[in-house]
Amino acid sequence: MSVLKGFVKDTAVYGLATILPRLMNLFLISLHTDSLETSGYADNTAFYVGAAFLNVLLAYGMETAFFRFFSKAENQNKVYSTVLIALTTTSIVAFGVLYALRRPITDALELPVEYFGYLLGVAILDALVVAPFAYLRAKGKALRFAGIKLTNLAIYVLLNIFFLWAIPEFNLQLSWYTSDDLLTYIFAANLAASAVTFLLIAPDFFRIKLVFDKALFAQLWRYGWPVMVAGLAFVVNENLDKLLIGNMLDKDIMGAYSGCYKLAVFMTIFIQAFRLGAEPFFFSHAKNKNAPTTYATILKYFVVVGASGLLFIVCFIDFFKELLISDSSYYKAIEIVPYILLANLFLGIYHNLSVWYKLTDKTQYGMYFSILGAVLTIGLNWYFIPILGFMASAYTTLVAYGTMMLISYFYGQNNYQIPYNVSRISMYLLVATAGALISFYFFRSNYGVNTAILLAFAGLIFVLEYKELLAILGRNKN
Repeated sequence: MSVLKGFVKDTAVYGLATILPRLMNLFLISLHTDSLETSGYADNTAFYVGAAFLNVLLAYGMETAFFRFFSKAENQNKVYSTVLIALTTTSIVAFGVLYALRRPITDALELPVEYFGYLLGVAILDALVVAPFAYLRAKGKALRFAGIKLTNLAIYVLLNIFFLWAIPEFNLQLSWYTSDDLLTYIFAANLAASAVTFLLIAPDFFRIKLVFDKALFAQLWRYGWPVMVAGLAFVVNENLDKLLIGNMLDKDIMGAYSGCYKLAVFMTIFIQAFRLGAEPFFFSHAKNKNAPTTYATILKYFVVVGASGLLFIVCFIDFFKELLISDSSYYKAIEIVPYILLANLFLGIYHNLSVWYKLTDKTQYGMYFSILGAVLTIGLNWYFIPILGFMASAYTTLVAYGTMMLISYFYGQNNYQIPYNVSRISMYLLVATAGALISFYFFRSNYGVNTAILLAFAGLIFVLEYKELLAILGRNKN
C-alpha cells in the first residue's frame, strides 16, 4: 500500500502542475469565446490542431522511449544525452523543411498563412524542451517541473488578458494594435510563453556530458516510432471531427462545437495529471512482484474518480456552461458534453491499460489500436455528419475511444495479465453514465434531484470501497 501512497503523492504534485494552469485556461475559454466570433474560434481551433500534429511529429515517440530505457539503464545520463541531441537536431532540421512547406500545410488546415510563423515557432520550441521535461519527471524533480509549467501558463494568460481585455477595456492607444485580428495576439502570447519556457529550462541542456550513442538511438527509435504513429492517430481521433465539421457544415458550427468541447476540460485535467504521474511510475515499478495488482487497483480508482467527475459536471452542466462560455451562440452544441466526457474517460482507461504493451516492448500494438480509432473517426464522421450533424462527431468520438479501450484490454490480458476488477469498474461506468444521461435529459437545472443522484453514487462508492481506501491511506490497523 505504501507504493500506492507514493503514486498518489507523485500524481498529486503533477496534478497541481496541471490543474492550476488548466484553471487559468478555463478563464481563457470565457475570454476567447467572448472576444471571438464562432468562426474566429474555429480558426483558433485549427491552429492548435496543427500544433498538436507537429508536437507528435517532432517528438517522434522519444519521450515514452526515454522513460522505458532510462528506468533500466546503468548509464542514465547517456540515455538522456542521446534523446536530447536527437530531438534538438531533428527540431532544427524540421524548422527549415516545414517553413518551406508552409503553403500546403496552411491550406490543409484552412488556416491563413500569416499565422504559420507562430505555429511553427511554438511547435519547435515545445519540441526542444521535451527531453529536459522528461528528465525532470524521471528524476522526481516535480517542483521544478511544476514551476516552469506554471510560469509558461502565467505568461500566456496574462498576455491574453492584456491583448484581449485590458487594451480595449481601458482604450489604450497603441499604434501597433488592431482589433481586427485578435487571433494574432493569442498566437503571439503562446509563442512568448514557449520562448520563456525554453530559456528557463535551457541550462538543463548542459548539466551533463553530451554524448550521442548511435546504437542506443537505434533502440530508442525502434521503441518510439510506433508511439509516434499512435500519437498521430490520436491527434486525428481528438481533432479531425472539428476540421470535418468546419469543412462539411460551416465554421460557425465548428466554433460552437469546439467551444462546448472545451467543457470536457475537467476530465482532460484529470487524465493529464494521471498520465504525468503514471508513466514513470509504471516503468519504475515493473519489476515489483505485486506490480500487476497495483496496476489493477490504480485503474479501479481512476475509474471511481473519473466517473464521479463525469456525473458531477453533467449534473451541473448549466452552471459550468454559463461560467465558462457567456456567449449563448455557442450553446447550440451543448448536447455533445456528456458523450465527450464519457469518451475522454474511456480514453483515460485506455491510457491506463496501455501499460501492458509499454512494459512488454510491444508498442506497435498501441499504434494498431490508435490507427483503428483513427479509421473509425474518419469513416464514421464522413458518413454520419451529413445525416446527424455535429452530434455525429460526439457519438463517433465515444465509439472510437470505447473500441480502443476494449480491444486493448482483451489483447493485454493475453500478453500481460493484470487482475482488473472488471465487474466493479463496469458497474461504476454504467451507473455514472445512466445517472448523467437521466440528469441531462430529464432534470436539467433541477439541482435538488441532481444532488441526490450525486450523493447516491458517492454512497455506493463509500459502501463498496471504504475499507480498501482506509488500507491504502494507512489508517486500517487491522
